Amino acid sequence: MPAPARALAVQPLPEAAEPIVVVGTGPVGVRVAQELTRIAPAQPVVVYGNEPSIPYNRVRLSSLLAGEMNLNALLAGQDLPAGPHVTARLNCGVTAIDRERRAVIDAAGRAQPFWRLVLATGSRPLVPDIPGVGQDHVYVFRDLRDAERLCARRMRSRRTAVIGGGLLGLEAARAMQRFNTEVCVIEHAARLMPRQLDEAGAACLLDHVRRIGIEAVLGDPVRQVLGSGAVTGLRLRSGREIECDTLIVAAGIRPNVELAAAAGLKVGRGVRVNDFLQTSDPDIYAVGECAEHDGEVWGLIAPGLEQAAIAAHNATGSRGRYRGSSVATRLKVLDLPMFSMGAVNEYSRLDLASELVHRDAAAGTYRKIVTEHGRLIGAIALGEFPEMSRAQEMILQGRLVLPWQRWRFLRHGTLWPEQEPGAVTEWPASAVVCNCTGVTCGEIARACAAGCRTVEQVSLATRASSVCGSCRPLVAELAGAAGPAEPVRGWRTLLGAGGIALPASLALALLIAVPYAATVQVPWQWDLLWRESFWKQASGFTVLGLAAALGALSLRKRIRRFTLGDFPVWRAVHAVLGALTLAGLAIHTGGRLGSNLNFMLMAAFLGVVAVGAVAGGVVALEHRLGAAAARLRRSWLWTHILFAWPIPVLLGFHVFKTYYF
Repeated sequence: MPAPARALAVQPLPEAAEPIVVVGTGPVGVRVAQELTRIAPAQPVVVYGNEPSIPYNRVRLSSLLAGEMNLNALLAGQDLPAGPHVTARLNCGVTAIDRERRAVIDAAGRAQPFWRLVLATGSRPLVPDIPGVGQDHVYVFRDLRDAERLCARRMRSRRTAVIGGGLLGLEAARAMQRFNTEVCVIEHAARLMPRQLDEAGAACLLDHVRRIGIEAVLGDPVRQVLGSGAVTGLRLRSGREIECDTLIVAAGIRPNVELAAAAGLKVGRGVRVNDFLQTSDPDIYAVGECAEHDGEVWGLIAPGLEQAAIAAHNATGSRGRYRGSSVATRLKVLDLPMFSMGAVNEYSRLDLASELVHRDAAAGTYRKIVTEHGRLIGAIALGEFPEMSRAQEMILQGRLVLPWQRWRFLRHGTLWPEQEPGAVTEWPASAVVCNCTGVTCGEIARACAAGCRTVEQVSLATRASSVCGSCRPLVAELAGAAGPAEPVRGWRTLLGAGGIALPASLALALLIAVPYAATVQVPWQWDLLWRESFWKQASGFTVLGLAAALGALSLRKRIRRFTLGDFPVWRAVHAVLGALTLAGLAIHTGGRLGSNLNFMLMAAFLGVVAVGAVAGGVVALEHRLGAAAARLRRSWLWTHILFAWPIPVLLGFHVFKTYYF
């Protein structure tokens, strides 16, 4: 046992500058070090890691075990920052914290002083106290050494059993199948992945698991590990025995709190932290799987990376608050894409929660959304779900699910019309692209504006796609869109029509009202245009015809099967007809807004033309507006449609009133 920390002399740094010490070289610890170096390049940082290898991506260990990636790919993006102010002490754990002298004691007996200390000690596998579990050929699957042992065992295993039907257990089962090994998963709960999936979704996953040749036993936990020195099988609570020569325990994790507890810090399930991620000692922070915030220990990478960024800022003098994480599970389980976020199981306790479910047996997909007070609070998807990032943004922002979106989801399983290629560039800035790191479209757009043009450059600048890599196609699409933008076809026509229509509509609304002729002595009685029935009807039906043509042109985009003609041409014609409709309206009314029904109709017409002119201008100039173009276009387009909806009804009443009376 090491001597008490306070009995050892503190060794100051050569420049007598106290560093920030980071304990842990997992993804969260590495992120802390990277953020510290980025925020305060001159701040000394000392990083301790107790593994013999350099930092690697734990999240993708199952891919390494399955032979889908090599060690070099596992190391990508996990480099500790280099520089004269960063010291990395790998394969050297910290054995004690001397809070009185503000130092940590490492395995080499050094006393390293600190200004601030960040604990990212992670967790270890939870091994249930099952009789016989200590025999040979019983493995856990947590770090690189575990993966190497399983790689060595995999070719000799004839039948492998996995305790745990969560993500890690299922991924371990898939990896052990590589050489035609029989695999059986035992889950004590009544369904697979019970925290992420509802009963119907878990049933779909179970069908997929069995279809690819993995046996699954649910609701029957292991009572005993059989064997005499080496595992030969399992006895379940029901009395059933399952033969196996290899056992992998993937039953959960236990936070590493011993170092903090020995130093007198408050611990529960994890090291307890406040909203600033400070422990009971304000100069010591805890992040990742070892930290307990507001009674919650997050066992996922995304909350840990979020905590790492906040702790790094706070340790250097900022005051960022951590409010908890809205975690989205977005990954591939046994090559089956899965998305789960928000209230997907507990929503029955909410007063006004309701669910909508869409199944497609032929496509092998299952999707469910949960709403409360009309707002999206949870979603599940098994199988391909292109809308997962947009759904995640809706949940985070508490956005309304509109009636037509509900209808579309029930019928097609989607909330939005089918997206055209490249539609990721139209996502709002707040939409999360990389779920693991929480990087949004806006952050990637800013990185691209700063000069990033490839996935690797964007990843270095934002950390997007540096963890599981599932978002790499989206990042590539956004990075590709960052090149010099080409203007849309017909942009000059759009801009010119809008430049005429917008000031003209504002003038009609605020300024112009052509007076009636004061005398019959003028050469031309212009007021005949709205006094004489013939001219009044001629201008009125002209406006009606133009409005009908505008509505017909909009079908080119709204109806998927309507593919006649080239859309940019239709869009330009739509803009020109909008300006002509405004001219016809001016002739028909003389610029008078009227009252009651006439006023409402005139206001709707002027509103739809004015907003349409702005929307057309945004489309025409989107090559110059950059990342803001998609958000502006969507906002103005929907406002344009909102003004257009009442026009057919008001126009119908107007025609009926004119001819009836």
